[in-house]
Amino acid sequence: MDMLITIAVIVVKITCIYGGMIVIAALTTLAERKVSAWIQFRHGPNRVGPWGILQPLADGVKFIFKEELVPDSANKWMFRMAPALSAMPAMMGVAVIPFAAESPLYKDSGPLAIADLDIGVLYVLAFSGLSIYGIILGGWASNSKFSLLGAIRASAQMVSYELAMILSIMAIVVMSGSFNMTEIASLQAGPLWNWNIFSQPVAFMLFLIATFAETNRHPFDFAECEPELVGGFHTEYSSMRFALFFLGEYCAIFVMCCMTVVFFLGGFEVPFWEDAPWFIQVGAMVSKVVAFLFLFIWVRWTIPRFRFDQLMGLGWKVFLPVALVNLLITGGLVSAGIL
Repeated sequence: MDMLITIAVIVVKITCIYGGMIVIAALTTLAERKVSAWIQFRHGPNRVGPWGILQPLADGVKFIFKEELVPDSANKWMFRMAPALSAMPAMMGVAVIPFAAESPLYKDSGPLAIADLDIGVLYVLAFSGLSIYGIILGGWASNSKFSLLGAIRASAQMVSYELAMILSIMAIVVMSGSFNMTEIASLQAGPLWNWNIFSQPVAFMLFLIATFAETNRHPFDFAECEPELVGGFHTEYSSMRFALFFLGEYCAIFVMCCMTVVFFLGGFEVPFWEDAPWFIQVGAMVSKVVAFLFLFIWVRWTIPRFRFDQLMGLGWKVFLPVALVNLLITGGLVSAGIL
């Protein structure tokens, strides 16, 4: 009976968390249009449903019924597999994100996360790095110079900024003494100044900027870059496979926002309220994540795109040395008992 209850709890967690992520990813596409319209003094989508809120559903139906085109010269098998290989790793990362300290489903069922792994940080970093293979395969299999150039840019960008991102996370791991994401969030309980953003502002800025590059978002969207590469790695894609690339991108943004909140903003912890009930913790976590989702959208419609050589120079010549120095200083302060 205990085994059946455990399985049922896991199934409910998977359904709620993954269902919630897909809904938030769909709503983010609507928010992207609405916020851009607000910034540019336009109305945005306002025809499908009240205030246009059913626009993501209409987009999904449109993608389902659109004809799928496969270039004659493409590698058919890899061309069809690439979108799934890009989207799946982004979706897998959310499995170790804790949304509350305790699950309301069953007593002693642990935090509200699909899997409470002791190596949760390593897990999410490993899966976030795998999504680039889908982009590379999609760009190569399309047999298009624009797609191939977009894939090459994405791989170079990922290597450059993932190093700085990992080193900034290692500073948090050194301070926390744990790779478990629930423990990292719980150690920031209590007053607001317990959040890691106050003790690690440099790591926070490095991580935040690296997440934009990791998700190929503006101002680092060189993998797509319409003025130069038409559409980049997904130029030749249509129908639901085109939608899969975008679903993977928005799921990756959601996971990166969750990681930023857990590592630097206390995760599910509510300032000055250590024993908050689970639904308050979930609300706090989601509110912080939504704030960063808005930041992703706002930056896209505000900051101009870098040049590609500026992007690479910033990653290797600025971010990597700063991240290394920050990690060394953090290690010294922890060894001295100051942090």
